Amino acid sequence: MSTGDRAFRWLTAVAAWAVLITLLAAALSMAWGGRLAFRTFGWKFITSPNWDAVGHNFGAAIPIYGTLVSSALAMLVAIPTSLGIAIFLSEVAPRWLRGPVGMAIELLAAIPSIIYGMWGLFVFAPFMANHVEPWLNDKLGPLPGIGPLFSGPPIGIGMLTAGIVLGIMTIPFISSVMRDVFQAVPPALRESAFALGATPWEVTRKVTLPYTSSAVLGAIFLGLGRALGETMAVTFVLGNAHDFSGSLLMPGNSIAAAIANEFTEADSPIYLSSLIALGFLLFVVTFIVLAIAKFMLMRIERSFG
Repeated sequence: MSTGDRAFRWLTAVAAWAVLITLLAAALSMAWGGRLAFRTFGWKFITSPNWDAVGHNFGAAIPIYGTLVSSALAMLVAIPTSLGIAIFLSEVAPRWLRGPVGMAIELLAAIPSIIYGMWGLFVFAPFMANHVEPWLNDKLGPLPGIGPLFSGPPIGIGMLTAGIVLGIMTIPFISSVMRDVFQAVPPALRESAFALGATPWEVTRKVTLPYTSSAVLGAIFLGLGRALGETMAVTFVLGNAHDFSGSLLMPGNSIAAAIANEFTEADSPIYLSSLIALGFLLFVVTFIVLAIAKFMLMRIERSFG
């Protein structure tokens, strides 16, 4: 092996290991910073809904719940929308339209999250309070089963609004990846399906989606990771209330929003340690989600041989 090849091998290895070492260092530093909270509250820190800064009694159940629910709502909004955008740009739209629309979608990803948050607070939240939430309250609130999810005062700020704003924010990431992988399908596969008499919908459903299923799933989990860690936009529209409610219309809290709002107000070691411990729990939740994504991708790859 030549000197250049050895140097190239070592440089790439150092770059790869640097990422892993940085990841482990970040996790260990947060675990070390939150050790006082974990030692003081134990497992109750994860399961307790209490968050009393005055009484120094902290629990992460409500921020964890808010993070998971708002991210799930975001995926319910983003996945079908992103899939429709990607299919339209790769299969349906004329060539002269694909470039401008695709560029506009990608530009949405460049908008700072605080801009989304301000738009959500001053424009979208009043719209939800005046038009959407009263309708949900009247039409879905009385229904058995799902009624409690849509009951509550129409204040515009809450879990549902935060989930929709998060979904809008993740659409550019998911749709851009989906569009690229759809366009990477070999033209011979599409042409063969069309030659056999398949319609554009049948080509998409039976050729494009099965061929790109692993990449599509990866794009979805990329967007989910973005939603789990989002801070500023959620802080503006979630309500930042440490109260548990089964209604999606009520204010809640998330891990990232709690840290952003209260870090400068931490006036005691246990308060500061609890916020750092929240950061470690967010790291763990994100790691678990990405591990599940990797496991599902491996299963899909094995199923296709």
